[in-house]
Amino acid sequence: MEIFEALHTRRSIRKYTEGDVGEEIVWKILAAAMCAPSAGNEQPWQFVVIRERTLLDSIPEFHPHASMVRQASLGILVCGDTRLEKYKGFWVQDCSAATQNLLLAAHGAGLGAVWTGVHPDKGRERGFRHLLGLPEEVVPFSFVPLGPVNQQLARKDIFLEERVHMNRWHEEE
Repeated sequence: MEIFEALHTRRSIRKYTEGDVGEEIVWKILAAAMCAPSAGNEQPWQFVVIRERTLLDSIPEFHPHASMVRQASLGILVCGDTRLEKYKGFWVQDCSAATQNLLLAAHGAGLGAVWTGVHPDKGRERGFRHLLGLPEEVVPFSFVPLGPVNQQLARKDIFLEERVHMNRWHEEE
């Protein structure tokens, strides 16, 4: 898939068909996520791949915006490992870039995926920490349910020229 086409056609997919996502494609998606840029090239991320149905089905109990995971083949929790950060606090940006790469890789593989926010919601963080036994230094950042697509969303161009400022900030009158 050509890069601009991928960027413009990637959408948040919340409906999935039954079907397995093979181990090989999961590893390719994770490899793409880890190609993301990071502050000082520290790559302070950790990933938890969740396939166990009982774990997936329990996530909406503490994450109200992740109910689609009940139909997803799997979910990937992107975490920031504060033990690996070189520049304090930049793990948030690093994990954001990794999550975006993960979404684009899933789209390029013909799968549907959606970014559901975890950090900085303390209840969601606590839920994932408890469910998956995460160490205290590992912060659950985003959760991405994914699987074979069961919805077709049209390309959506959302470019807003008025949000672009050249050289200096200029208010519209």
